Amino acid sequence: MTTFAGDYTAALPRKRMGSGVLFRDVANRVLLLEPTYKDYWELPGGAVEGDESPHDAARREVEEELGLAMSPGRLLVVDWVPPRPGRTEGVMFVYDGGLLDAKATANLQLPADELRSWAWCTPAESQQRLSPLLARRVAAALEATAGTVTYYLEDGKRVC
Repeated sequence: MTTFAGDYTAALPRKRMGSGVLFRDVANRVLLLEPTYKDYWELPGGAVEGDESPHDAARREVEEELGLAMSPGRLLVVDWVPPRPGRTEGVMFVYDGGLLDAKATANLQLPADELRSWAWCTPAESQQRLSPLLARRVAAALEATAGTVTYYLEDGKRVC
């Protein structure tokens, strides 16, 4: 991270940030990933690194996790997540990855040390596989694909 002498912003509070991408198939199911290091599934994505934009992080993570070179579409949701034991507060972004066809999904390449598998999931299957917070976020992102607005969430719950 770049800091400048006399820059008062260097002393301001920091927030953890993450970016994810919502991919759908023609049946409007969402693509979820099964990490090797967690008990629940996730969207493709991850942490935003220092001096990296959330959009660039989403692009980078999709390439690292799926072997898919793409530029994420519009921002679907922004979710402020309050602190909890073992985690600081954070701001999470979910971008639209659009529809993936059978050819694209046949070429997905998962890093075996990080991801066990992937699956197309209905909303009900997503509720079962995701943490409650992620399930709320994914449901809101899926709803946002039907319109042209970005939803603002807090703890996965739509505020506006």
